Amino acid sequence: MRCTLIAKACLGAALLLAALTSAQTLPIAEPEEVGLSRPRLAKLGAVLKQEVEQNRLPGVVLMVARKGKLAYADAFGWQDKAKGVPMTSDAIFRLYSMTKPLVSVALMQLVEDGKVQLTDLVAKFLPPFKDQRVSVAHLDPVSAKVTYTLVPVVREMTIHDLLRHTAALAYGEITQNGPVKEAYAKAGLWQSVRDYDSRDMTPQEQVERLGKAPLAHQPGTVWDYSLAVDVQGRVVEAVSGKRLAQFMEERMFAPLHMSDTGFWVPKDKFARLAEPFALDPATGQANKLIDVSAIPKNDSGGAGAVGSAGDYLRFCQTMLNGGELDGARVLSRSTVKLMISDHLGSRIEVPVQPSELLLGTPGYTFGLGFAVRQSDGIAGVQGSAGEFTWAGYAGTYFFGDPKEQLCAVYMTQAPGAMRAYYRKMFKALVYQALE
Repeated sequence: MRCTLIAKACLGAALLLAALTSAQTLPIAEPEEVGLSRPRLAKLGAVLKQEVEQNRLPGVVLMVARKGKLAYADAFGWQDKAKGVPMTSDAIFRLYSMTKPLVSVALMQLVEDGKVQLTDLVAKFLPPFKDQRVSVAHLDPVSAKVTYTLVPVVREMTIHDLLRHTAALAYGEITQNGPVKEAYAKAGLWQSVRDYDSRDMTPQEQVERLGKAPLAHQPGTVWDYSLAVDVQGRVVEAVSGKRLAQFMEERMFAPLHMSDTGFWVPKDKFARLAEPFALDPATGQANKLIDVSAIPKNDSGGAGAVGSAGDYLRFCQTMLNGGELDGARVLSRSTVKLMISDHLGSRIEVPVQPSELLLGTPGYTFGLGFAVRQSDGIAGVQGSAGEFTWAGYAGTYFFGDPKEQLCAVYMTQAPGAMRAYYRKMFKALVYQALE
């Protein structure tokens, strides 16, 4: 039975690769040409198809490239199970936090243009971030009660802080700092009815409201996952004079032929949008994802983009190539090297490592827009030192491994606690296929 499943997976992947030859993905290669095992790659589809058949995942698109060529692709399950629409390789997914690496590249393009420096204060471009206050917690050793006081910043947040999540901003959905959480809720920066959705406020409203809210730490002292990349998007707009979606279309999506990536799904593509189960299989709770059918009031740099597996594979390969793909250069090799290097060091406090948030295991630091693997060991997943990666709230995941010349993309719409489990499963199944 197992061999039959793998044989079917192998055939299905081969047929899908043939169908993709005319699509704008990457050049196609037989797995053996690029040092991958065809039978072992077939395990990837076979194992995940079982998860779909047992109704633990709605539908999945997988793509694996090595040495710049697409060697494996598969699509199975349901794009929209409620409507009986099967998954296809060109399905469009809500990327959520996989928007962040894209927007970080956009901001670094402005650094390369000489219009922004990493050491610039954010307030230089967004004045409401000047003279903010910090919410500091105090624990009473007798009563164990936590109280807060507001103190001035020691130094204001920088562009560098935004890129490495040390800006002392927060997510209302995550932070334990009471006054920060309360201020975000009152400002509409956090809506408990739908996580990571701030599409109903204008860019100016977002900046003003965040500027008035207290900071969760002193800037530059703590790695804290946050709305920092939304603010990166506002900086891009302030400097370029263009809407974030327009800037990224002109400088990244169009040059790299990422034709299905943007901040909303046009009407003529909406039938390709992947949807989650109505209820999370593990908890029975309703899945509530953002509405991407209409143009948002602001383009969320942290959670607002949509895209296809093929598009994101092209982005990953661009970074693996040092900022260039098919003759289109979007970043210099030196900038890519800077972005996928450690930017936390030993001076920044890291209460939860980026990979603990992402995969439930230590072993990764943070660069500029990406988690970056520090060594071949430590992490409880396969990989190589220098690997760059990130994932999204709705279940999406990707990684690029310069040492192995490997890019892999996993797309689904399955929010919930099982996300990390499937990311680790996907990663293990990709690496075991290396010859």
